[in-house]
Amino acid sequence: MLSRNAHKSVIAGVIINGVEPIWVHPKFDAERHMAHPPEPDDVRDRLREHPDAKGMLLITPTELGSCADIRGVADVCHAADVPLIVDEAWGAHLPFHPGLPSWGMDADADLVVTSVHKMGGAIEQSSVFHLQHDRVSVDVLKQREDLLGTTSASSLVYAALDGWRRQMAEQGHGLLDTALRRAERLRAALDELPGLAVMGDEIVREGLAAEFDPLKIVVDVRDLGITGMQAAEWLRAERHVDVGGSDSCRISASITHSDDDETEKILLEALRSLVDGADSIERQRPVRLPEPRALELEQAVLPRAAFFGPAEQVPAEQAVGRISAETISPYPPGVPVVAPGEVITEEVVDYLRSGIEHGFLVSDAADPSLETFRVLTRP
Repeated sequence: MLSRNAHKSVIAGVIINGVEPIWVHPKFDAERHMAHPPEPDDVRDRLREHPDAKGMLLITPTELGSCADIRGVADVCHAADVPLIVDEAWGAHLPFHPGLPSWGMDADADLVVTSVHKMGGAIEQSSVFHLQHDRVSVDVLKQREDLLGTTSASSLVYAALDGWRRQMAEQGHGLLDTALRRAERLRAALDELPGLAVMGDEIVREGLAAEFDPLKIVVDVRDLGITGMQAAEWLRAERHVDVGGSDSCRISASITHSDDDETEKILLEALRSLVDGADSIERQRPVRLPEPRALELEQAVLPRAAFFGPAEQVPAEQAVGRISAETISPYPPGVPVVAPGEVITEEVVDYLRSGIEHGFLVSDAADPSLETFRVLTRP
């Protein structure tokens, strides 16, 4: 996402003071029904269209492990004299082994924000900034952090962050080397199981992503006749195994520095059991997945204006063509399908409604059942 505002809106990752967001669309993967990060040329084109943009926010790696060409995007941004901010929530481990994708700081990003509690060893809410160059003012960054952060910081969070940093500095290469070998064994074993399609670095060879994090075990289960959500529920109920994520197509798991032979064995045996037991899982009506481009909705009103504007609840069938006054993020995977200010389409309503029937949770909508939608009141 590009921002026309001062650096503060880019750093916070939100739209402030009614500033228009300029979306750099991801690379859609129709076969896998997922989105990969945009390429440098995509960013260059948008910067040329919007020369007054003030910064670029890039999300990489994705939750499913596909990674952007950070250095390429950084070169494009710096040629336009704008900073590159990387949301590297799933990349805490990247600096500590050469067999992993590029770390944003090594790839010349100006600011990297990392959620260490995801792929690192810190506790929940443990995140850090990494800053270099002079395109983002350290004083401005500190002021914004003071504005948004708590005045009652947790000593446990700080201790966990420092403990993780020291462990990785002293032992990280060896621990991650073991994790990479473990992930390679798992991927090879799962490739032999019928009905499972394990995503790997073929997405790089196909030109869909610049790099791939091999510690993400992403398994498409559609050939078993079930969805990822059903697979996750079955694994939890029948094998007492929780996977990291699921959606209508797949499940995903993360191999980390703390896994061992026992956890590797448990995951592999659980997925073998899933293959053997898939026929016993009740078939449900499929989620009506839209074409990828149907998810690119028209932004008719600024998000802030739509969210705080006069709104009403209308039946789902009457929401088509109206402007959303809310965010709608089906879980799993928890990624917004509709943002405030976007025009709701029939394809999106069908997708969301079929997802509700299938088991989606939509906690951020005013009506989680999606029988009604919150839309801007017509003038």
